[in-house]
Amino acid sequence: MHYFDPFPKVKYDIKRNGKETLVTDISLRFKIRDALKKRAAVYYDYIIQDGDRPDTVSWIYYEDATLDWLIFLVNNIIDPLRDWPLNHNNFNTMITKKCGSNSAAYSQTHHYEQVIRQQSVLFDGTIIRKKVVVVDEGTYNSLNETDRDVISVYDYELGLNDAKRQIKLLDKRFLSVVMAELENVFE
Repeated sequence: MHYFDPFPKVKYDIKRNGKETLVTDISLRFKIRDALKKRAAVYYDYIIQDGDRPDTVSWIYYEDATLDWLIFLVNNIIDPLRDWPLNHNNFNTMITKKCGSNSAAYSQTHHYEQVIRQQSVLFDGTIIRKKVVVVDEGTYNSLNETDRDVISVYDYELGLNDAKRQIKLLDKRFLSVVMAELENVFE
């Protein structure tokens, strides 16, 4: 099933020439019930790999490439062009357009950080993440070298892109529940 299949149809004058055409009413939005969203056992974590596309992830997991909309819905992805991580080549193209080259992006400072806590690993293997706060250049310069970081434009953009890689996938066992609810909403 494609996402828009159960949506209602309306007559609309697309060309503004007095002739109405039957079109899908895309102004409606389906939402997975909050009760289902809050149940951790319903989802599992997935890390998007370089080159993964929504349709290929959908095919690998759900054996249906047309269920890519479900991945968007679960992860509140409104604009797949901006909210899905860029692959390596597209990321480098974006950096080149923005800064001229990768080396220029590395040499440009985006911001300064004060390290509040270094990353550490507990005896049981639990990772305590590094904690930082953004500071101005004057504060940065007053800190010890071990307590500060300078973040380049390249590293900043890479961090934003990599943050998009962590998504949730709906467990296949709950696929029929969501599909039935989708059909019920638009009856």
